[in-house]
Amino acid sequence: MGQKVHPLIQRIGINKTWESLWFAKKSDFAANLHEDIKIRDHIKKKFYQAAIAHIIIERLTSRTKIRIRTARPGMIIGRRGVDIEKLRDDLQGIIKRDVAIDIVEIKNTFLEAQLVSENIALQLEKRIAFRRAMKRAIEQSINAGAKGIKVMCSGRLGGQEMSRKESYKRGKIPLQTFRADIDYGFTEARTTYGKIGIKTWIYKGDSILSKKEVTEEKTVS
Repeated sequence: MGQKVHPLIQRIGINKTWESLWFAKKSDFAANLHEDIKIRDHIKKKFYQAAIAHIIIERLTSRTKIRIRTARPGMIIGRRGVDIEKLRDDLQGIIKRDVAIDIVEIKNTFLEAQLVSENIALQLEKRIAFRRAMKRAIEQSINAGAKGIKVMCSGRLGGQEMSRKESYKRGKIPLQTFRADIDYGFTEARTTYGKIGIKTWIYKGDSILSKKEVTEEKTVS
């Protein structure tokens, strides 16, 4: 079951939340959803080198608030805030509403599954051996404090004619434990011999239960 359900969606309401924080009527839902996709695509395309892990979009009554979690905030802000102002103007042109942008810096990139996936993809595009890139990423995450990590690559690995999957794992990855804090990331490496998909799961430990939940858990056991 753990392989068929998105690890983040499975834990919403437990230790994860939505990346699009808004509510809409049935008539407006599709338009808002497509706007969110355009916003994320535009930011990712313009600042791909900025190591962006998550883009959280919150729609308020009069404006849209966008929170960008990145490892390199300086690349988005730019000198004297020029780049972030240009980005704000571009997004206001896309969604025709006032936009407020918050930048949140990521301290440890090796514990962000999306950034680990993108790092492996960048190495594959530079023709580094896929096994070396995967094992190096696993080593860096474990050294950074991850309790478990799994990396899977799929495609024409090493430029071979037949596509296949290869995965490496270190530590624990309890995908079916709901309170387990598991981060998931996916990206594609665009190599000369086709696309290679990279998936990463990082286990950071169990979320802290409230006193009520702890009491209920003891009663059940």
